[in-house]
Amino acid sequence: MSVLPVRLFGDPVLRTRAAEVTTFDAELRKLVADLTDTMHDEGGAGLAAPQLGVGLRVFTYDCDGFAGHLVNPTWDVVGDEEQVGPEGCLSIPGLRWDCRRHLHVVARGWNMHGEPVVVEGSELLARCIQHETDHLDGVLFVDRLDPETRRQAMAEIRAAEWFQGSMPEVRESPHPLFGKVR
Repeated sequence: MSVLPVRLFGDPVLRTRAAEVTTFDAELRKLVADLTDTMHDEGGAGLAAPQLGVGLRVFTYDCDGFAGHLVNPTWDVVGDEEQVGPEGCLSIPGLRWDCRRHLHVVARGWNMHGEPVVVEGSELLARCIQHETDHLDGVLFVDRLDPETRRQAMAEIRAAEWFQGSMPEVRESPHPLFGKVR
């Protein structure tokens, strides 16, 4: 399908809760293909629709030997173990910080054809599921950092060459599922 530009930190679409998918059609299948192509091209472990400017509850993943996508995902913690480790984001390119996440999760959702899907993940896959679902809720992983690390992260983001600190221009989404987006 297509490799599309990833929206960067500061873009309002990344801070907006995505809408539930209600129609499982060719446009949704194209969105999943575009997410997958862009994720692979950018070298990411996951990519959520808002990162392409599409405010729908869809993400793709490819990590720990598991690849796929989830539509309208939810997840539950399995056990009480946590992990702290480096986390990055394609919307915050080139920067990583240690982030606390649950070690084991089980995610439930649907595939692009409307069939139910269950994904159990540990370590990197669990981190990816939590990270991408956060994107669908308008949450970025820097929001999950401890206060001192978050201060450091925000300073590094503001100093990053790619960060412009201004509101991005309004443009048309590449997907007919969504109209004008920031």
